Formats: sequence, structure tokens, C-alpha cells
Amino acid sequence: MSTRQLILTILKRTEAQTVANLAVDLGITEMAVRRHIKELEKEELIISNQIRQAMGRPTYKYSLTEKGKESFPRNYVDLSLTILKDIEQISGQELVSQVFSKRKDRLFEKYNDDMQGTFAERVEALAKIQSENGYMVEYEQKEDGSFEFTEYNCPIAQVAKEYPIACQCEHELFKRLLKTEDIERQSCMAKEDSNACVYKIKKKIT
Repeated sequence: MSTRQLILTILKRTEAQTVANLAVDLGITEMAVRRHIKELEKEELIISNQIRQAMGRPTYKYSLTEKGKESFPRNYVDLSLTILKDIEQISGQELVSQVFSKRKDRLFEKYNDDMQGTFAERVEALAKIQSENGYMVEYEQKEDGSFEFTEYNCPIAQVAKEYPIACQCEHELFKRLLKTEDIERQSCMAKEDSNACVYKIKKKIT
């Protein structure tokens, strides 16, 4: 395990530690700890809290941020699949579809205000949103004015393989956010042997 991962693990188990305590636990110098702490703070994985003392300079204790806590393994996918299968078994496929549709509507309400400016600027905004959500987006404008919009990762790929409506709802969400029906999904990680989900996006002709 790397030193930075050891620091995160210690903070996960003990909640908050000083540089001095971390140095003792790790068996390295305080200067070495501070170098790692600086990088972890820059990545927003840990945060410092000042501790005032009766005498002398204040000291700092470091703890995990929410992002830091989320860097540890989670089993959200299995939980999501289990819940969806239970819903399907109890109430049928129609309710599962309603759940995904509700998620689509919620995401539209969340991100619609970010869809400002020209069509190209809206595509850029969508790429930023999806990248921040873990989809690893790249996009390119083609000579005909269309955009090739590529997602190299899908955080819900396992769910989408079981429930293709997840992909359908993403497709519909993009249409609503970009205000165009002319979006073609050319490949899909959940449906075929592909390393990316690729969309061809064209501006609505008015």
C-alpha cells in the first residue's frame, strides 16, 4: 500500500490526526507526511481543522472529506441492482421504468439551468457535467457541424446491462437538455463489445 493510501486508511479508521501522529504511525518524517498531506488537500481528499492550544502555535488535525471517504470501495452497484430487481419482482417492469424516468426528470431539473449560450456551448456544458459525474467525456465538432460526443466510462454500466432503459433515459435526457431530437447513439458499452458510448449530435434545424 502506498504512503498516501496508508494516510487515507489511518484517517478512515481514526477520523482525525496531526502530522506528528501520522509520522509516528507511518514511521516517516513529518516533512514527508506534509508533502503527502499537501497533495491530498489539493485533491480535496482531506481537510484541516485548526486546534488552538493554551500555549504555543496552533496545530492542525486532518480528516477525510466526503470525497476522501468515497475513495474507499463501495458496493452501490450491487445494492442498486438488488433494489431494482426487488421492485421488478414486487411491482413489475413498469414501475422500474417509472423509477428511471423519475431519475431522468430529476437530472433535467438539476442541470437545465447550466444549458446556456450557443449550441456548441451547451454541448460543452453537457460534456463538463457528464465528466464531473464520472463519464470521462470527449467531444469533437465535425466538418458538417455535428458533434461526436464520446463517454469512455459509464458509472452505471452494470445496471444498464440489466436494464437498457437506463441508456434510453440518458439518450432522452440529452435531447431535452440540448433541445434537439437529432441525437443518434452510435455505440453503447452496455449493449455491445465497445469501449465507449458514442453519440452523434446535431443542432435542431429551425
